[in-house]
Amino acid sequence: MTNSALSSSVTHDGMEEQCSDIGRVALLQFHVSHDKQTNLSTALKFLKRAKDENAQLAVLPEIWNSPYATSAFNEYAEIIPDGTAGVLTDDDVFSSPSVKLLIDMAKELNIWIIGGSIPERTVAKDRSTEDKIYNTCICIDPKGRIVAKHRKVHLFDIDVPGKITFKESDTLSPGDSVTTFDAGKPFGRIGVGICYDIRFPELAQCMVQRGCQLLVYPGAFNLTTGPAHWELLQRARAVDGMCYVLTASPARTLPPDESQNDSKYPHYTAWGHSTAISPWGEIVGKCDENARVLVIDLDMTKVGEMRRSIPTFSQKRRDLYNVEDITASDQSNKV
Repeated sequence: MTNSALSSSVTHDGMEEQCSDIGRVALLQFHVSHDKQTNLSTALKFLKRAKDENAQLAVLPEIWNSPYATSAFNEYAEIIPDGTAGVLTDDDVFSSPSVKLLIDMAKELNIWIIGGSIPERTVAKDRSTEDKIYNTCICIDPKGRIVAKHRKVHLFDIDVPGKITFKESDTLSPGDSVTTFDAGKPFGRIGVGICYDIRFPELAQCMVQRGCQLLVYPGAFNLTTGPAHWELLQRARAVDGMCYVLTASPARTLPPDESQNDSKYPHYTAWGHSTAISPWGEIVGKCDENARVLVIDLDMTKVGEMRRSIPTFSQKRRDLYNVEDITASDQSNKV
């Protein structure tokens, strides 16, 4: 099923003419298991389904190749290669099967891929320091080149009494960059955050100040924060930035029966509900908790229209306040 903001224009002779300002995106919401190979096969299938729907951009969920458990990240982590040329060495293929899949599919399907996130390992340069693990999203162009890499900046360390306690910093290190890249027509510049990053409007403001018209947040909110804040935060970031906001979550997997639970890692139940929000703050596409490829046509002219109609960017009182992007000089988000 396609949710269309506006999928075509009609000429005077009645023939439909595709508009270059319309971009078709696919949000891939699928179940994540404890078996990495199964997760790779699922991602492959969903990416092909996105292409079957003529999507130009596909977004995977957060931590799609691994259980979402701090104790699992070390086992499932991969070394992310340079990948800027779209070519991997034999060593890269062995150490980075998830990255290989995404690069291969971007080239084969001729599609932009925002690769959700996977646990990334960086190898220590000497024995006096330890390897680091990040929650990392890679962004790949249709030629299979990694054009940006976002390491989750704000780690998910929360304690809601009686409901949920989670501490990503037990295993993960935080990223240190604001991540944007230029996808050309029709999407323009895209900003990327991961899950908990969406709670920080300053990060979104930095991405918008760089010219982003579309913000993408792979995320895995839970059954406590999901119902309360998932949609609210997306709509807030869309209205703040007068831009489109996309989120992609894993599909919900209920906790296994204790007698059938053979996993060595704790279960995490994702909220699901992958969503697309317009610059006006309206929901233009939304999943429930089940597995689905959600396809939405984004009319990118709505961004400029909104910004002209309510020109808050030019009305800011920079004599009173300001959000400074201290990494703005490095727009490349080196991979």
